[in-house]
Amino acid sequence: MRARPLLALLAALASGAAGCTSEDARGPAMAAAPRASGSGAGAAAPAAVAAAPAGDPARGERLVAELQCNRCHDGTGQAPAARDAHCVQCHQDIAAGRFQAPAAAMKRWNENLVQLRDVPSLAAAGDRLRRDWIRAFLLSPHDVRPRLHATMPRLPIGPEQASDIAAYLTRDRRDHREGRERPSASLEGASAARGRELYEAKGCGTCHAFSGAAGVTAVAPVKGMEKETRAAIALAPDLRHARDRMEPADLAAWVLDPAAIKPGTPMPQVPMSPAEARDIAAFVTTAELSPRAPASAPERLPLLSRRVTYAEVDRRVFRVTCRHCHSEPDYALGDGGPGNTGGFGFKPRGLNLATYEGIAAGYIDDQGERRSVFSRGPDGAPRLVAALLARQAEEAGHAAPAVRGMPLGLPAVGPEEIQLVESWIAQGRPQ
Repeated sequence: MRARPLLALLAALASGAAGCTSEDARGPAMAAAPRASGSGAGAAAPAAVAAAPAGDPARGERLVAELQCNRCHDGTGQAPAARDAHCVQCHQDIAAGRFQAPAAAMKRWNENLVQLRDVPSLAAAGDRLRRDWIRAFLLSPHDVRPRLHATMPRLPIGPEQASDIAAYLTRDRRDHREGRERPSASLEGASAARGRELYEAKGCGTCHAFSGAAGVTAVAPVKGMEKETRAAIALAPDLRHARDRMEPADLAAWVLDPAAIKPGTPMPQVPMSPAEARDIAAFVTTAELSPRAPASAPERLPLLSRRVTYAEVDRRVFRVTCRHCHSEPDYALGDGGPGNTGGFGFKPRGLNLATYEGIAAGYIDDQGERRSVFSRGPDGAPRLVAALLARQAEEAGHAAPAVRGMPLGLPAVGPEEIQLVESWIAQGRPQ
């Protein structure tokens, strides 16, 4: 949601104080894994997803509960989060007209309701995803679904915890339940050339991007914003990542009948034969991919010479994004947001960005002491600004272990908005 000053929990994928440092983390941050282009059909798991410890599913289950994964995701094995703490359910209720609020407010909210209407379910993760990929993704989240505004937040976990969560999410694979061996990753006999033709004929590009694959058609959705297709399009992964995420045989089974693996999935069942599904899987997992262009954060803009007031910063920055997680209960209509009272594995930081006085009061550090969000770090940037800049760097693939980018899991604040915040601080934070 882009311009929404109310219901702090509704768009919460963020938590922790502005400028959260490594004191929040359970382990060291991991660099993003390199991306593999893939080779032939039936190739072994890419080097991009290196083998990792098996992990402990029991510990992983406890971590999933502690990290409150059910505040966004279904299929966690946990009971659903309470409505006033469910970050996606409230947005879905608003979109469906189920939320109890004045009609004028509902109309205004729906006009700006962009983020967190859809989020992938974790159900049947073991039937779809490689355990080692889940682990690597938890440690270094990146944008898998280009049509989804939110991304997986960078949680306060280390390698051991990531292994445990991955083990828990993949513990209940269907083959194991049925006493069968996991199918071979080989697609021997499948034709990637036929798969490319089928990819086009079946209209896979209607929902999926396939970045780096030359000449692949991206089809404009005919009903892209209608109820029956919106979720499928929003949740469709960039198929560039499929060879890292899935075993080829699992991908073929998924393409053939998604609902048989994950009931309720918005991925449609497109009529095809098992041989055709294998051909498509062969194409997706072996197509030559061009390297990704190096990404960089936007250029940092100079301080403004004109006067900047709190009212302007609040209107253009704080109430647009920050207040969704950093506010008080009477404003949030809930618990004050995870950035204030804690959540997603982060400690309560007591940071309230809903009022001038709340911002001035700062946040609570690990020793229980109040600290200013305006104090400057080693590079001279105020903590509040450093957190906003760190999110831009994260989106460019350069996560900083010492600073957790804000807003966590949501699109970075733009250069002009950061310039506004930094100028306001430099001018003495006038009201």
